[in-house]
Amino acid sequence: MTENYFNYFTEIEEHFQHARGTGLFLLSPIDWALIEAWKNSGIPLEAVLHGIDVAFEKWRARPPRARIHQVNSLAYCTQAIVAEAQAMADGKPTRKEAPAPFPDADLSAYLQRNASALRDAGHADLADSVAALDCEATRSNLEEMEQWLTSIEEKMIARIRASASDEQLVEARQVLDRQLKPYRGKMNTEQLAMLERQFLDRRLLETAKLPRLSLFYLAM
Repeated sequence: MTENYFNYFTEIEEHFQHARGTGLFLLSPIDWALIEAWKNSGIPLEAVLHGIDVAFEKWRARPPRARIHQVNSLAYCTQAIVAEAQAMADGKPTRKEAPAPFPDADLSAYLQRNASALRDAGHADLADSVAALDCEATRSNLEEMEQWLTSIEEKMIARIRASASDEQLVEARQVLDRQLKPYRGKMNTEQLAMLERQFLDRRLLETAKLPRLSLFYLAM
């Protein structure tokens, strides 16, 4: 794992804000879904950060009349990020460093909080699975814990997808289409499909008031 592995979301958010030139800009639900899609695809943090820089360098190199509109979404950087990830996969040297640790107390509180939320929502079996990870064996191996949490979260998402109404799904896709329209030309079919899946999952979880289980969210 690379440095700040579990800070993937916050590192990208802060880097995009810095590249854009404002610390007040808030990422949209589309942006967060994009970050999650990149994380799940295994795109290294370093590739995302460098891709953001490359995209903004190209934008600033345009004539002033072509820079009337500010960059308002991470989607603008998609092509540059994918290109950076491919270059790294093709053999560019990458930096290998230790992952950021979590204090045991913070980790235990996070797991127990999510277990309680799942139990309150009627998912007692999933709650028990999350609570069972709060032991010395898994706390000493965060990568293995993340794999278990990912597996539990996939079960949780499958359940809420199966129980979602047609109205909920249609409404979520309409929101996605409106927000993504300016950037569709920057993504291929596979990228769009992955983004749609991540966006819908996030939307359904928020509606159901269910937590994200990944340790990435502990770092946020």
